[in-house]
Amino acid sequence: MYFLSRMPGVPACLSAAVCLALFPHLAHADDARDDAKTLDTLVVTAAAPSSPLQWVTDPRLPRQPVPASDGADYLKTVPGFSAIRNGGTNGDPVLRGMGGSRLNILSNDGNLIGACPARMDNPLSYIAPETFDRLTVIKGPQSVRWGAGASAGTVRFERETPRFDGPGMELKASALGGSNNRNDQMLDASFGSTPGYVRVNGNRSESDDYRDGNGDVVPSRWRKWNADAAIGWTPDADTVLELSAGTGDAIARYAGRGMDGAAFKRESYGLRFEKHNLPGAWDKVEANLYYNSADHLMDNYTLRTPNPDSSMPMPMAANVERRTSGGRVAGEWRWQEVAIVAGVDAQESRHRGRNGMGRGTWKAQPWKRDADFSNQGVFTELTFGEGTAQRWLGGLRVDKAEAKDLRRTAGMMGMPNPTAGQRRQEYLGSGFLRYEQDQGEAMTWYAGIGHSERMPDYWELFSANAGPMGSRNAFAGVKPERTTQLDLGLQFRSETLDGWVSAYAGRLQDYILFAYRSGGMMGSTTQATNVDARIAGAEAGLEWRPVHGWKLGSTLAYAWGENRTANRPLPQIPPLEARLSASYEHERWSAGALVRAVTHQNRVAPDEGNVVSRDLGPTAGFATLSLNAAYRITDSLRASVGVDNVFDRAYAEHLNLAGSADFGFPADPVRINDPGRTAWLKLDYRY
Repeated sequence: MYFLSRMPGVPACLSAAVCLALFPHLAHADDARDDAKTLDTLVVTAAAPSSPLQWVTDPRLPRQPVPASDGADYLKTVPGFSAIRNGGTNGDPVLRGMGGSRLNILSNDGNLIGACPARMDNPLSYIAPETFDRLTVIKGPQSVRWGAGASAGTVRFERETPRFDGPGMELKASALGGSNNRNDQMLDASFGSTPGYVRVNGNRSESDDYRDGNGDVVPSRWRKWNADAAIGWTPDADTVLELSAGTGDAIARYAGRGMDGAAFKRESYGLRFEKHNLPGAWDKVEANLYYNSADHLMDNYTLRTPNPDSSMPMPMAANVERRTSGGRVAGEWRWQEVAIVAGVDAQESRHRGRNGMGRGTWKAQPWKRDADFSNQGVFTELTFGEGTAQRWLGGLRVDKAEAKDLRRTAGMMGMPNPTAGQRRQEYLGSGFLRYEQDQGEAMTWYAGIGHSERMPDYWELFSANAGPMGSRNAFAGVKPERTTQLDLGLQFRSETLDGWVSAYAGRLQDYILFAYRSGGMMGSTTQATNVDARIAGAEAGLEWRPVHGWKLGSTLAYAWGENRTANRPLPQIPPLEARLSASYEHERWSAGALVRAVTHQNRVAPDEGNVVSRDLGPTAGFATLSLNAAYRITDSLRASVGVDNVFDRAYAEHLNLAGSADFGFPADPVRINDPGRTAWLKLDYRY
């Protein structure tokens, strides 16, 4: 099921998710905050569900293989997740073969949307997972309370509210060093007393280019930093009013792109209010406002030398910005075994850009606004039998989504845009119904059906060079995507054996597909179309504790997709993956091993995919071995160490970008290899 190599002696505020993963019958996910101070620090190699279709984990815990500084690598420890490799960092997350805006990604319940027309700066590029307290994943269209269009799932990075009975402080810090000059630091400090608190946190992460298993250098260096601060008022144990602000920046070199990321400037502001234990049936009210800005610079000269034989032979740069603001108000009511959540949310987003030929010339160019988006939604979720052995859960959501095309010209030749100034408006409906039943304390099973309707996103409306046949362009022709999915699952728990399995089957109407066409010296062009598709798959896990101190675990993830319109495989579907683990723990130390095995993938649709990548052809299978150990030096200081890809295997993931000719990759598409043998050491401190 999962493997966790554990060090005794936990710091408070860690491991809520692990407690729920081991004993999902003890608490609901909403109660994870109350259980977050009970378990020890772990080395996470795979996670188990905390409740039906929901995974909760602590992003501060050491993980193996050691993740990059972005959130996509952290998600890969949840079975079913994979990532499209760019280079060393900022991979684009994929769940069950579905990526892009099919995944709703939230940080502190706000959306931070990237600006690059090819998703070089996907939303997780701006999230530093270690600065958050909890990572929650909801798989499939099985919730409506966290925003529109989450057909593949919802990912939430959350920070908890510091609470102080008297004057005091809390301090968390970590440092990581490893191969390829990997160098990370994180600091999180909270100061306060009964009426309130101040919390500041920040991180810095950098790495040089890595070498693959063949010893070849893969362009992949990065350097990132983030800083956030919050001031909160907590007049009692049930109330919090918090004002927050944050900023950050980064650089990243990409082996699979014609440009690198020369800046990832982030600005974030937030205001939230929560009140619990209200009188009568009204149990809780929560509200938040947020503003997030992503100012992204791409060029082909800061981190590389322009390639005279490419489509960009001279120094070029593009500066793009996406500003997103929104808010949410929700209330919760409870009557004995009935619970209701209801609320409204809204979001507005604008996109603009500028570019220049030559070094630094982009700074003198005026901004051009090309797209506006807005969404207003109302939602409700209802639970019958809350806290009992049999539960019915359901939800409904209605959204009004709008997009406006502000481009005056379109395409490389600057032709007049046929949809300039036009607005699209769609009314979208989503909902789900799920039944859960506990068989004593040992077993829980569930069955649910969900439906999600998704407005085409910025990349699907504005990045494609053409739309469906007969349409003026993608903005005018691409239809909203509709997903209907059945989810089934079972969880089992005993003193020596834990197990779980989840399966799904879905129908996707008007699935948005990108087709790539060769454009010669001008590079490839893309066409966004709608097709009907089917998806299916399953994930499963097992953990066996044969004797005290020993854990043997495994996970399995399989995804399948078919383009029913063309009767061929759906592109960008990851292959079957298994993880086998073993660990032993004794008092102050632990040790473990992880084998990751991935099969070949022959079900491909060459030159079809999404705005980020396309199928390059079949891939071979591979297997890697990783080792880890951990030691509790003091009650406050813990160390963990690991070696990933012990045998220095040369391999490439199926979901991948083709290596750029700027770095010597051949003209025929060649996937980017993963890192070779990598050693790392991490220290965690808590006061």
